[in-house]
Amino acid sequence: MMLLLLQIIVVACFIVVIIALFRETDFLFYSMVGMLVAATATFLLSPDPISTEEIFLAVDWEVIFFLISLFTIVAILEEQLIFQEIARKITTKFKTNTRMFFWVICLISTLSAAFIEDISVAVIFIPIIINTSKKLKINPAPILLGMTICINLASTLTPFGSAENIIIANHFSLSSPWFFVNLGLYFVVGTLSTLFLLDKFVLKKDLGKIWIPHCEENEEPQEIKHYEDHELVILEDPIDTKIFNRNIIGLGIFFVLLIFIPNILFVGLLGMVLFVFINPRLGASGKRKPDISFYLTKVDFKLVFFFISLFVLVFSFEKAGIIDLLENFVVAITPSNLFLLCIMILIITSVLSGLLDNVPVTVLFIPIIQVLTEPPLGFSSIPILIAFILGINLGGNILPQGSAADMMTLELSKKYCAEDLNYKRLLKVGGLFAIYHIILGIGYLAIVIFLFF
Repeated sequence: MMLLLLQIIVVACFIVVIIALFRETDFLFYSMVGMLVAATATFLLSPDPISTEEIFLAVDWEVIFFLISLFTIVAILEEQLIFQEIARKITTKFKTNTRMFFWVICLISTLSAAFIEDISVAVIFIPIIINTSKKLKINPAPILLGMTICINLASTLTPFGSAENIIIANHFSLSSPWFFVNLGLYFVVGTLSTLFLLDKFVLKKDLGKIWIPHCEENEEPQEIKHYEDHELVILEDPIDTKIFNRNIIGLGIFFVLLIFIPNILFVGLLGMVLFVFINPRLGASGKRKPDISFYLTKVDFKLVFFFISLFVLVFSFEKAGIIDLLENFVVAITPSNLFLLCIMILIITSVLSGLLDNVPVTVLFIPIIQVLTEPPLGFSSIPILIAFILGINLGGNILPQGSAADMMTLELSKKYCAEDLNYKRLLKVGGLFAIYHIILGIGYLAIVIFLFF
């Protein structure tokens, strides 16, 4: 009876967190409350004695501190306007060729999303795309669609392309070369074919047409404007060349370290120290010196605390026996054919990630994936992990609310008068491409499994 009560409480806490995420309320508050209630219930009602140390150790602190390091590096690059300068260079070079501008800005933003948070990519590139489109009188909607749809594909390329990938890669010890070898081809084919289809069926219709926004906003977004926790900056003049070059070199060094050193915690902390050192700040004494405290104040810690809450919630799930129930259910419906199993994983995780937030889906499915790849079932781990990673990352395009970057695109499009990109259009186009990406994933899995397994 006590175990049943514990299961009800823990599931209720998880549902509250999911609802808070879906309704875009203060999800951090509800996730913290859910964590505290679930942890307290687990401590008091679990049939096995639980210590506070066990609850503390349930958090994957290596992932947490890597996220803090990564977010600090992104905050430094945004403070120094590095990504904005990259976008400005692209805009300056290709602004007279709409098709080339579409391809280059979409490819650069997609590659950026493979290394930094997708919502940061949206915040950096969307104002620049819309501002350039206004000057050239071209419709920004096709370009925004290309960027937004491809952002979710970008997450499949690297173990640090999304928070979900970081958790998966750390749990299953997946390196950057593993991602490049097993998912690189899918990323290349998926991205290029998506942009080709958008070019042919969406962008082509707007070529040669003069676009003028119809909303009554008269101010051009040239100055710094605030949107939630982000600063929207559009550069008219280049930044200091020395600052730009040393940060680009720093990025290159950081990516090389991530590829060749498997310990993400060490690389993350080393990278953070490197960027703080090469971006000193002017102090009260009039001298420049490294100032990590300042950059940490620029980091949005909401996602960090949300992850801590999720790790504790999953710990409560395990102690309440819910993970075992889910594992037994999956084992019961698991087909004996590896290809059919991978299709099932891909579709289920894609749908759940589209309807819910993909982080909770990830942490709940990790123990299930582990059961499938270990004795007695012992399925080959590579195709199953490929299906899992694809499903978790591709589902965001099914519904706009399934991706924070999609919702940011809609909000900023409305703010900057890009009326042609609304919820209905993003739902229609994004949903079609989500289906296409899933079908492409099934075809890719078929090739991988039948050729190598």
